Amino acid sequence: MSAEIYQAQVIKNFFDTITGTDRNLTRVYMCVISLAKLRMEPPEQLSFLVDQLKKSRQKRELSIDLIDYVCTCAVEIEMRDVQTAFGVQEISEMADSFGSISLDTL
Repeated sequence: MSAEIYQAQVIKNFFDTITGTDRNLTRVYMCVISLAKLRMEPPEQLSFLVDQLKKSRQKRELSIDLIDYVCTCAVEIEMRDVQTAFGVQEISEMADSFGSISLDTL
């Protein structure tokens, strides 16, 4: 589960980088390679991703294969792990905490 939390954070950083004002390809490279290593991808997949990153640098535009890879990873992560990574609480958990407050405590 902890690896998936890190994956969720790396994916968030990836999308923050590509949608932000500073679209640094080195940061994109670090996010994609970190994600692949966290997922323990086989060497063939890793070399494919590195090749796509090199092509992106040469063409000065992000390869669709890289975006597709990160989106696929994002879909495969459990929603509960993503919520844990970003400190999101379930609405039912929040409702329970509100329900436990009585007028006597106010």
